Amino acid sequence: MFTGIITDIGTIETVEKRGDLRVRIACGYDMATVDLGASIACSGVCLTVIDKAPGWFTVDVSAETVSRTARGQWETGRRLNLERAMKLGDELGGHIVTGHVDGVGAVTGLRREGDSTRLSVSAPKDIAAFLAPKGSVTLDGVSLTVNDVTDRADGSVEIGLNIIPHTASVTTLGDLSAGQPLNIEIDVLARYLGRMEQYRAKH
Repeated sequence: MFTGIITDIGTIETVEKRGDLRVRIACGYDMATVDLGASIACSGVCLTVIDKAPGWFTVDVSAETVSRTARGQWETGRRLNLERAMKLGDELGGHIVTGHVDGVGAVTGLRREGDSTRLSVSAPKDIAAFLAPKGSVTLDGVSLTVNDVTDRADGSVEIGLNIIPHTASVTTLGDLSAGQPLNIEIDVLARYLGRMEQYRAKH
């Protein structure tokens, strides 16, 4: 489990194509405190540390994960939002995040709003019902609050959010551009409520 509070920005150093992708990520973590087999969320994707040394760690990224995450995420030089798995007793500063991507959206708008950036993101039809004003959402691993939701004729939605200067400075969200794909994870409570409604409709 994670909280969506980013604690480091990593950079992909190497990508080795095997059956899966073997990806080495440079980071600022004290790797002596990270066990092999530990989970680290990489821009919202929960991955397992399979090798490490001071200043970097390595993960395997399956073809399934590549197919379900943002285009271009697993390329050399790509910056990733990192978060180590939470420990029992840690402060829950964001919301409960699982590190499983539910869909890929895209940046549809960026504009200044006071000191913040007003961000608009399209989200696909299959997760549209799980996005609500003042609800929680995770974009590239970052816990955010949805300000508004606009339904589209094709069943997809556009969500509006505000990125405050602190969030922009400590995550990759400060470097967004129009059209950029983003990993979206819906709130875990919305996921369970959706399943309950689906089950109730069938029975």
